[in-house]
Amino acid sequence: MGLSEITRTTTAELYDSYVLKNYGRPALTLVRGSGSVVWDDQGGKYLDFTSGIAVSALGHCHPHWVAALQRQAGELIHTSNLFRNPNQGELARRLVGHAGPGRVFFCNSGAEANEGLLKLARLHGATKAGGQEGVCYKVICAKSAFHGRTFGGMSATPQEKIQKGFRPLVPGFAFGELNDLASFEALIDDQTAAIFVETIQGEGGVHPATPEFLFGLRQLCNRHNLLLILDEVQCGIGRTGKFFAFEHAGVRPDAIGMAKGLGGGFPIGAIWVGEKAADLFQPGMHGTTFGGTPLACAAGLAVLDVIERGKLLDHVTSASVPWIAALKALADDFPAQLLGVRGRGFMVGLQLAGDPLPCVAALREAGLLVPSAGGNVIRLLPPLTATADELARSVEIIRAVLVSKR
Repeated sequence: MGLSEITRTTTAELYDSYVLKNYGRPALTLVRGSGSVVWDDQGGKYLDFTSGIAVSALGHCHPHWVAALQRQAGELIHTSNLFRNPNQGELARRLVGHAGPGRVFFCNSGAEANEGLLKLARLHGATKAGGQEGVCYKVICAKSAFHGRTFGGMSATPQEKIQKGFRPLVPGFAFGELNDLASFEALIDDQTAAIFVETIQGEGGVHPATPEFLFGLRQLCNRHNLLLILDEVQCGIGRTGKFFAFEHAGVRPDAIGMAKGLGGGFPIGAIWVGEKAADLFQPGMHGTTFGGTPLACAAGLAVLDVIERGKLLDHVTSASVPWIAALKALADDFPAQLLGVRGRGFMVGLQLAGDPLPCVAALREAGLLVPSAGGNVIRLLPPLTATADELARSVEIIRAVLVSKR
């Protein structure tokens, strides 16, 4: 049976029979995409502001990205890290150009990037403790954080829905209130190795860390010889109008986790480690079979090409201003349903008065795809290439749904 012959019913039956049910039952079967638009197997057309949960930074099937992968797939796909490949070296160079002096490690996902960062924190703690392991290993994270579903990531994610069923978790984590510097400072002791936060919490409900808070964390880390580690898996790679979201605060961390938009749809993750900690990892301490393949790095290079040549950072900065203003006007017009709008650039959360899932379903029926997030929030994550007309159309759809639910 060819792909074109698989009906919606057949696909649903295949999922019901053979795919683990950890995601529940998907509402749609998507078969094609172009730019900001996707189509289902029944011909339904949708404005996709899910973007694969902030992955499809260039939208669907961007011609430069497609051509880069097709070309690389015909030359060399995989080598392992037993050998060098030109694409990995070049992508590392370009990421260092955005992040600052340091080095890059490539992996396959945001969870893997964050796991590598937690290992980096342990190595720094051991160095801080004069080479002794298990003495200085605590990592301070934020409440409502989400850092992935590996054991380290779950342990750094203080959400019952994430941790339930998997205890005992990895020890050594403490949690302060996002944007409450005093709550973080109170948790620092001789066992503390690092502070690890999302620059903008995504899954937790689109809560940005304020510039003052990030600046304060930088000062705390300097004072206590801690690593400041930022999770930019969702908010990085141009989503806020800067390449990294922390750039808005004018601070520089010691390490960064990234993934999602970096590959534009192809799985890739990475960590950047600044010069202070770049030599902590030594040969044999960490690795991955698939990280930094020629094909994955070709995808990453293509994403950076389009962001840089297409001036997408400027586009996100300018286009997001009237878009967010229009969304805030909705909150003024529908105060009983829409309690607030927060975020930056093309990463925006709408705080609803009730369960977001009925609203997500209604928006889907009206032609707009969006994901939910913690705290009764729906996220709007348009591709960085979304046009002003598409952004305006999203506001029209949301307004129509709010009107229908009055």
